[in-house]
Amino acid sequence: MSEIHEQIQWYPGHMAKARRSIEANLSLVDILIEVLDARAPKSSRNPDLVSMVNKKPHILLLNKADLADEAQTKAWLKRYRKEGYWPLKTNAANKQGIKDLEALIKQVSVPLEQRLAARGRAMRDVRAMIVGIPNCGKSTVINALTPRAAAATGNKPGVTKGRQWVKTALGLELLDTPGILWPRFADYHTAFSLAVIGSISDTVFPFYQVVTQLADWLIENAPQALCQRYGLNEINKDPQALLEAMGQRRGFLGAGGVVRIDDAAALLMREFRSGILGRFTLEKAED
Repeated sequence: MSEIHEQIQWYPGHMAKARRSIEANLSLVDILIEVLDARAPKSSRNPDLVSMVNKKPHILLLNKADLADEAQTKAWLKRYRKEGYWPLKTNAANKQGIKDLEALIKQVSVPLEQRLAARGRAMRDVRAMIVGIPNCGKSTVINALTPRAAAATGNKPGVTKGRQWVKTALGLELLDTPGILWPRFADYHTAFSLAVIGSISDTVFPFYQVVTQLADWLIENAPQALCQRYGLNEINKDPQALLEAMGQRRGFLGAGGVVRIDDAAALLMREFRSGILGRFTLEKAED
């Protein structure tokens, strides 16, 4: 496991630049909206933001909630609420939770309106910075808040480039920023989780090694889902044996009937990420 932790240290130069930009522009906004991946609510939080935010209202969106375990999402919302954040679950791709987000932004903005009124000034547009790690759905959240597509979206880490302000019809100005990670991951589990949910490019980590660890996690936590999806009568506790059995069932056979194990590994990762295999959360709120 530690080998994966040591190998997954992906911090392109543009991310360092983006971090400096976020820190410099925080003074321009009233609210910080941090988009998390609901499948990894802890690992998808950028620890660098903790020291930057100061006392600004901090909304945490557990996005892609349709791919996560519902009970764990509720537990994470409860935990973050106790920690003083404003948490909310969303599925921005289908605009689920976006109305709730709009209402929450209005609620969080009440103190701003009161401060302006005390100075004899009318309420202005609320300014919010929206941040998140690569591939968390940040740009999809922005597009869901606006009447037209305003930010480039994609399924590759780092697709949003540069900085842009986006104005919505609700008196809200959003400062979009590129997705950023942090220079070094604190532990193996963080590196593993970010690799599995697609926040790190598949080309910069040992893909097969991560998939076998995912298989091991699924064997422990979701054996029935594996049996049902891949037509298996029983689950072998060995991840390599599981991938071979999957390859046999799906016909991933090469010369001499040898299982194309890489094809089975790619299938498992793809169907985990897409939710075809089921709804999973990689970390528990109580931990």
